Amino acid sequence: MWGMVVVFQGEYTDHPDSFQAKTVTVCFRMRVYGQTFGLCVVIALLSLLFLFSRRDVQSYSAGVKEVTESQARSVSKNFSGAKPKQRHITTVSRRFGDVEHLVNSAGQQEAFMHLAVVACGQRHGEAVNMLKTAAMLSSRAMRFHIFAEEQLHTSIKATLDSWPVFIRVKFSYVVHPISFPHENHEEWSQLFKPCASQRLFIPLILKEVDSLLYVDTDVLFLQPVELIWGMLAHFNSNQLVAVAPEHEEPQIAWYSRFSRHPYYGKTGINSGVMLMNMTRMRMAQFKNDMTLVGLHWEELLMPLLQKYKLNITWGDQDLINIIFHYNPEMLFIFPCHWNYRPDHCIYGSNCSPAEEEGVVMLHGNRGVFHSGKQPAFKAVYEAFKQYKFGEDLVKSFLLPLEDALNGTTHTYCGKVSNLFTSGLGKTVRRIQRMTPPGG
Repeated sequence: MWGMVVVFQGEYTDHPDSFQAKTVTVCFRMRVYGQTFGLCVVIALLSLLFLFSRRDVQSYSAGVKEVTESQARSVSKNFSGAKPKQRHITTVSRRFGDVEHLVNSAGQQEAFMHLAVVACGQRHGEAVNMLKTAAMLSSRAMRFHIFAEEQLHTSIKATLDSWPVFIRVKFSYVVHPISFPHENHEEWSQLFKPCASQRLFIPLILKEVDSLLYVDTDVLFLQPVELIWGMLAHFNSNQLVAVAPEHEEPQIAWYSRFSRHPYYGKTGINSGVMLMNMTRMRMAQFKNDMTLVGLHWEELLMPLLQKYKLNITWGDQDLINIIFHYNPEMLFIFPCHWNYRPDHCIYGSNCSPAEEEGVVMLHGNRGVFHSGKQPAFKAVYEAFKQYKFGEDLVKSFLLPLEDALNGTTHTYCGKVSNLFTSGLGKTVRRIQRMTPPGG
């Protein structure tokens, strides 16, 4: 603009230095044009860089999408025991090894995998054996929460403290007293079996714990705990508990034939293995058939018991079924090989994921770990119980177990007992390879 003014003055005034003014003006114009040209070159270069970066980003995004979809297919296969197109599960893009603390609703980060069990009466021996299987096969740090009657505390602590150091470094533990609400304490403590309903109150007792895996005493880990812990990463924003169905076949399922109360889905759910995001449980409001508004977990339990106590057979498991009948979107259902029971083989194999991937967790309900009714289940329990830490896992544990299972093939469960050791054998051999001589 200033160059134009000077040109105007130089052409239409009688200024004696008009020629000099014109010369200055031309020079100034050239400098302005030069700056403009330089600016255009810079803009052009930046545009080219932008176009190349967009192409790179699109190419990178396509690569990430391809890898993510590949991982999702792989995890879905490993996780469900079925091809992804056969399973209606939440799309995932994380492997089991990448799932530490991904679903902590309150933003907390867990330093441990929290594992809880309730042991009363003669069940404390089962509880200790269950904890032994977790310590044998897992590598991530764990914290055991053992809810037990006062007279059992000393015995449980003595057993856990007697384990060798290379096992004890894997876990810490807390032995908690049995605790029920003051009102109706007796009613809760005797519901179904002594102390069984304690699990309903764990989210209210362990308020500082975000997520926790609860298992019955008659459960054995046949794979590392971190595998089921990894399911937390697959919860969607509504889900807060992961469980297995009570049965695979509605025609012969107990709930579909005999239940006198609402239950989840077509076959009900089994509460012997429950993976819980307890932060979400404490925050959620549960729909129900007693009020028009949702109730928090602690508000719901007692009214539910009072309404249905004359209609329930399996105690707290029935109450859990009633709750999630009205709140099905809050459940994550995992396949039967994560909670494998005699029902899955007693009349012939009816758990197809176990046939593909092997059994992950063995649930010896109805006392089959201690009776001769299902010798294959008992053989697995006894193998873990008799194994001494530090001995060769293959020679002193796996091979004797396989021999014992070979002697159970006269039963239906014995005929498919290879499902008990297919995954277990791989894990045991891997641990043995990594174990230095002497433990």
